[in-house]
Amino acid sequence: MKKFLFIGAPLPPKAYAWVALCLRLFVGILMLTHAFPKIANYPTLSLTFPDPLGIGSQLSLLLTLLAEGLCSLLVIAGAFTRLAVLPLLFDMCIAAFVVHAGQGFAQKELAVLYLGFYLLILVLGPGRLSVDRFLFRESYEND
Repeated sequence: MKKFLFIGAPLPPKAYAWVALCLRLFVGILMLTHAFPKIANYPTLSLTFPDPLGIGSQLSLLLTLLAEGLCSLLVIAGAFTRLAVLPLLFDMCIAAFVVHAGQGFAQKELAVLYLGFYLLILVLGPGRLSVDRFLFRESYEND
């Protein structure tokens, strides 16, 4: 423990697997809390949802729901994880740098935090405790 805290010894592979799982669960569940109200208020939101890409409010909302809902569930399960974070990264880039472009950092902060978490998941991958491990066993044989 002393080595880990003060010298920076790397995590053992089993500990890394648990850290990756906790990160996926934490970020995925939190993002679902943004998707559920959008689903519940879909009829109203589809008329007033921001349209930063010029594709229409309804399609913008639908794509946001797919990212925040479906992709978050995939991240939680660790299924096609790196592929699933790509729409979420795009969603957070649009939220932070287009929708909140003229606003202060306080309004962008949450989207930027999610962006950082999704970049971390993209780089680190899902870990051994994931559906990806069972789907792509040969990639995990040396872990």
